[in-house]
Amino acid sequence: MAIKITISASINASLQSVWECWTNPIHITKWNFADPSWQCPKAENDLRIGGKYFARMEAKDGSFGFDFEAIYDVVSNYHELTYTMGDGRKATTIFENIDDLTHITTTFDAENENPIEMQKMGWQMILNNFKNYTENEKFN
Repeated sequence: MAIKITISASINASLQSVWECWTNPIHITKWNFADPSWQCPKAENDLRIGGKYFARMEAKDGSFGFDFEAIYDVVSNYHELTYTMGDGRKATTIFENIDDLTHITTTFDAENENPIEMQKMGWQMILNNFKNYTENEKFN
């Protein structure tokens, strides 16, 4: 049984704005990286059960990159996204509007190659980048 890791953030933006930034590839390419030395030059998102999520993540200097791919198992608009990654691990993200903030909680299966704390930190840094991007996006 896989170890589960949970990360979360509270975003000062409407649920609709958060959903738009989380799911629209135009926005995904602007926040989907943990560090400013990285980028996400391409993203695709077929937001339906059985649909594919794809994001190209790479170092800006070209030294390393990888494709992140997953297939959606649950798509409940403005509430839940669950997907299975290419290696069989699962991740679920829950969106909740509480006290004029949108809370995002993601729980994912850890992989076996990197330390748990490193995985948690990496995913949390991406979520923090999402929070910063979404709170500063012009529709807020």
